[in-house]
Amino acid sequence: MAEPFKELINLNVVKITGEIFSRVYAGFDETRFVNAASDGLTDLELKERTQHIMHALDAGLPEDFDAFADIVLAALHPSEDPDSDGVKFSAAGVCGFAAWPVTDLVTKRGLGCPEKALPVLKEVTKRFSAEFAIRPFLRDHPDYTLKTLQGWLGDDNRHVRRLISEGTRPRLPWGMRLHGFVENPAPLLPLLEALKDDGEEYVRRSVANNLNDIAKDHADLVAGIAGRWLEGASRNRVRLVRHACRTLIKQGHTETLAAFGYRQVEDLSALLRITTPVVEYGDALVFELDLAQGPKNHKVMVDYAVHFVKANGQTSAKVFKWKDTQLDAKGALSAIKKHAIKPITTRVYYAGVHAVEVFVNGASVAKQVFELKL
Repeated sequence: MAEPFKELINLNVVKITGEIFSRVYAGFDETRFVNAASDGLTDLELKERTQHIMHALDAGLPEDFDAFADIVLAALHPSEDPDSDGVKFSAAGVCGFAAWPVTDLVTKRGLGCPEKALPVLKEVTKRFSAEFAIRPFLRDHPDYTLKTLQGWLGDDNRHVRRLISEGTRPRLPWGMRLHGFVENPAPLLPLLEALKDDGEEYVRRSVANNLNDIAKDHADLVAGIAGRWLEGASRNRVRLVRHACRTLIKQGHTETLAAFGYRQVEDLSALLRITTPVVEYGDALVFELDLAQGPKNHKVMVDYAVHFVKANGQTSAKVFKWKDTQLDAKGALSAIKKHAIKPITTRVYYAGVHAVEVFVNGASVAKQVFELKL
């Protein structure tokens, strides 16, 4: 996680958390909690800080889950959408990043009783997303948890609706991977279908991210969904689908491109010329492309891949976006590209024979080699 985020869970958060729980639970030892939660906190990273505070809370709250749940609910910020009120954290109640230890503790205490724990997470997620905390329930109680989420689809709170799509992402960054949904995402699709036209961009963006996760393992499935959702789609839905398919579009997945109207062109003539056949490290590779004999005004997405030489002498392709346009009235297109070969932190260059390959609507149309000298 990004380094600055860890400062959102700091010693002041610990102090105010202690005050809040002491106010709502007479048996809470505020001094003991603050001392335990503060000890070594600043030496820890974000998730470690979360766990550290969670364990301090765990030691100070009653073991009975019903009593524990009542205390947690009483400790929450009174606003059901603190973000919209501009509230980050305050003594009025737990919200924001300070609620993360609480969501984790609800899961730790309640994983064996989802019928009691999930309603608590529903309330906490209104103050801070429970997208990480709900994942163990989806792993251990998938049918019950999905049925519960189905019942939340019409909830008035945008954070609850977003939890449905964000918490079920198969490959949520920083979160537990949901291997069952990686292998078979079918149980998620009715939820995403129901949220695709949600009134909040915040929710629709999450739906798109869920589909993008699914696309990494089931490209054709997502391409088919894209095609269906784009029929008669509103501007908002088109934006959602395009974001959902961003990985597939970058990869040049032909079925996905076809869903957006970038259909393959039969018998398209393509001439690729490399005007810098020898490139010195630090200079630029320059190449030109001429397309002809295509349908007039046909939509085309032109990408190119550079096949970089690796340390073992083999090559590895990296795809780059180039043009999102259309052929002219004669079914032709001409373009020139300048690609810098310069130091970057994500690549080590090696001398040798590289290649450039051009793709039109996902199909390879031309390939030429060039030499890189270091």
